Amino acid sequence: MSLLAVGISHQTAPVALLEQFAMTRDEQVKALHELVGNDHVSEALVLATCNRVEVFAEVDRFHGGVAEVSRVLARQAGATVEELSPYVTVHYEDQAVAHLFTVAAGLDSMVVGETQVLGQLRAAYALAQEEGTVARALHPVAQHALRVGKRVHAETGIDRAGQSLVTVSLDRAEARVGPLAGRPVLVVGAGSMGALAATTLSRRGALVTVASRSPESAARLAAAVDGGTAELADLPRALADADVLVTCTGATGLVVSTDAVATAMAGRAHRPLAVVDLALPRDVAPGVAALPGVHVVDLALLQGERNGALLHGERPAAGADPVAGAIGADDVSAAHALIEAETALLRAEQQAAAVAPTVSALRSQAAEVVDAELLRLSTRLPDLDTRARNEIARTVRRVVDKLLHEPTVRVKELASTPGGVDYADALRALFGLGIDAEVPADGSHLAEAVGVDPDELRPGGAA
Repeated sequence: MSLLAVGISHQTAPVALLEQFAMTRDEQVKALHELVGNDHVSEALVLATCNRVEVFAEVDRFHGGVAEVSRVLARQAGATVEELSPYVTVHYEDQAVAHLFTVAAGLDSMVVGETQVLGQLRAAYALAQEEGTVARALHPVAQHALRVGKRVHAETGIDRAGQSLVTVSLDRAEARVGPLAGRPVLVVGAGSMGALAATTLSRRGALVTVASRSPESAARLAAAVDGGTAELADLPRALADADVLVTCTGATGLVVSTDAVATAMAGRAHRPLAVVDLALPRDVAPGVAALPGVHVVDLALLQGERNGALLHGERPAAGADPVAGAIGADDVSAAHALIEAETALLRAEQQAAAVAPTVSALRSQAAEVVDAELLRLSTRLPDLDTRARNEIARTVRRVVDKLLHEPTVRVKELASTPGGVDYADALRALFGLGIDAEVPADGSHLAEAVGVDPDELRPGGAA
């Protein structure tokens, strides 16, 4: 397995740089095909969220793969590879698998333990499936990552503090303007993040109004939370009535201008306004934060809080995340232990799958030899009765099965050890097996090797 993970995230890059990587669906599709269209990358999945853009790819060479992926990322950001290099992280093979599992579990998020990234990974995998950029290598890895993410949240206590960015940001807004129950809140954007924001606000008792470039989407979301709608063209008037603005559109330019907010503030009789900008790139003009009475909460603020806490030694692994709040050290340790075990399990499955064609070829060769010898026996002893002929055939097959049992069982066991695939090479050499078979992309070969239901390893299966 030659899995490569290359990308940038809030862990290494400022929000201003992450904004340059914001990708629409069409841009993700373009990046996927650009990645698999080069010489070193055969499969690719692009995970683009509000605080990370990472490529998980199957590559034939480490350095060539890193160079190609970095080039695509640099093009997306409008920068050079050299400019990006200080912020790029690279993981390879088992480290890449462990990193993907860690991301899926929410342990690498700005808010440790959040669950939204698991849905984002599922969507990224679905898009790669639609575009045909994942196959036999990435299918089992991505599906395993989705299962690991679910297991971590189900079997550890990180969900107790696994708040989303929406929840954390609204907490900051409440600290500025007071409890949101009964307060008017304007949500700009009706996509997945907007829906999450509106739902969270509704649970807190806020009076939600939704504005969107799509009036139909705004109406659907508003109906779901018993709220109202507003036109984007009437943003200053809608803002004048709201105590909190939450904006999370997929626009590539600014949606909320300084003039629009200034106009709204002029008619508010000194009521403060909390602005929560969860978009990447940002929706709100930088000048809004300088307006009197306006308090802006955005990704840069949350990243600064997190980094500031880390500088003072408050590391998540020690039991406290600077954004999400208290997470027990035992919960984090349990999550990492589960990820380590699942990484080893996937490695064993992949190595067992690598020897499965050898085992199958050995048994096929043995069956051909038996059939040929039984045919020769029939020719030389044509007077044998049917009962005797069948008993001889069963005896010969039992002998062959017993002779092959130990080497085939042992080669599967040894495959999970370092260098275990070399034993399969030795078996091929000893028995003169010429194997040049295509491994099924749906994972059925892996299912046969490890003894699980093939449906669990197909896209849309148990993951």
